[in-house]
Amino acid sequence: MTGVAVLVDHDRGIPSGGALEALTAARSLAVALETTVEAVVLGDAALFDSHGADLVAACGEYGASIVHRGIGDLLADYGPDAWGAALASFVEARQPAAVTAVGTDRGAEAMAQLAARADLPLVANCVTVTPDAENWQITRIQWGGSLLEDVTLEASLPLVTFAHHAIEAEPAGTAGEPTVSDFEPELGLDAERTLVRDRVTLTEGVTLATASVVVSGGRGVGSADGFAALEELAELLGGRVGCSRAVTNNGWRNHADQVGQTGTRIAPEIYIACGISGAIQHWVGAMGSKNILAVNIDPEANMVTKAGYAVIADLHEVVPAVCDEIRRRRDHP
Repeated sequence: MTGVAVLVDHDRGIPSGGALEALTAARSLAVALETTVEAVVLGDAALFDSHGADLVAACGEYGASIVHRGIGDLLADYGPDAWGAALASFVEARQPAAVTAVGTDRGAEAMAQLAARADLPLVANCVTVTPDAENWQITRIQWGGSLLEDVTLEASLPLVTFAHHAIEAEPAGTAGEPTVSDFEPELGLDAERTLVRDRVTLTEGVTLATASVVVSGGRGVGSADGFAALEELAELLGGRVGCSRAVTNNGWRNHADQVGQTGTRIAPEIYIACGISGAIQHWVGAMGSKNILAVNIDPEANMVTKAGYAVIADLHEVVPAVCDEIRRRRDHP
């Protein structure tokens, strides 16, 4: 057996934040198993010609000693069947000690594909993993984040995904230049069933998932027009506007703005939740925030009780006042 293999989720050569979290988490697993961290990166020859050096450098910075590059024409862009087949081919050829990833959309899909093809159990959304020679003790998120479950994993090849934002991505203290090892995965005809063929850009610049400041509104905003003040505050703070599911259900905002279990999971430096009750499904999407400020008239609202800071007042008075104060301070520093 070789080291702990980490699927490096990337978008056309740019590693995701989840991939860096996965490499960070794998380092502690590798120490416990007395082995190394080995990254698995999938793409075609053109992708590696243009982005290969940067991908290898990023993997090395976060602790990978070896970067296994799976090269194939069907891997030119993302496809869950193709990525799953490539991972299965890698596992069969290299026999890693474990395979891990972070449960982003791509990481979760590809690892599920691997588990099905290898006929092995997959433990998803882990927050802590303690491996030993016989079995692994794992705590994972269940029921949309409302429950932490302790499980024991017994498998010939452990497969786990870490919950997105559960681990802070940190460069390795003793990062070095990793060895590069190329392989050509065996991909069957079924690998072509789902492939990205074209893209449409919906949002330029900072996205809801990557914004350092998110200002969200819930049912308490009252209407689509009520989001104007939140848009103004987000613009002043260089952030993005989000919303709760109740808002999208009412047709006030597009689903792309929804924060939550069935929307976008965020991890900003500060999350300003205005008029949001804080149902568990919404909390799952917001719980990765570094700081949470709730503005609500209900002091017992779930979002208020979970927030680090709260303003118990009408958001329609608070948000415009905050905007005015920000502008005043900018005009008269």
